[in-house]
Amino acid sequence: MDQFEKVEKLREHANVTYEEAKAALENCDWNILDAMIYLEQSGKVHGPEHSSYTTQTERVKIEVEDKECKSTFSDNMKRFGNWCLKMIEKGNNNSFCVEKEDREIFRVPITLLVVFLIFAFWVIVPLLVIGLFFNMRYQFAGPDIRSVDIDINKAMDSAAEAAENIKNEFNNAASKEEN
Repeated sequence: MDQFEKVEKLREHANVTYEEAKAALENCDWNILDAMIYLEQSGKVHGPEHSSYTTQTERVKIEVEDKECKSTFSDNMKRFGNWCLKMIEKGNNNSFCVEKEDREIFRVPITLLVVFLIFAFWVIVPLLVIGLFFNMRYQFAGPDIRSVDIDINKAMDSAAEAAENIKNEFNNAASKEEN
């Protein structure tokens, strides 16, 4: 950059006359930064009011990004509470059905089944297994049951068939001993 370009650049940035810019550059061996500092010290140019050289829009953007990335404990608890309420609602809309000989015996909301399993696991699970040996069939039904859940119903049907096979083998073994 030649001397004329340096004078013009300093004049634009410092908002001083051509003569003041040229004198400052000559005094500072044509170094623009030193000339700017010289003009500030001589009182011809006012320095920045604060020491930050970032723009306001960048600052706001960083603050917004920080708020999006950092979530507080209360935010996490609210999300967890909303998730729990959503699961409870789904559990109340769908049900666990107990059938015998293609006739529904009773239907329980899945939420209630989960509560029973949590607080009375050692009672509910043996009752469900014993029910299989008395030709009971279990399945899930409701508006939120999807094709993935149908696999659960298939697994329950195969458990009922396995219980039926065990019962038949036991009956066949008992009848052979009697003969």
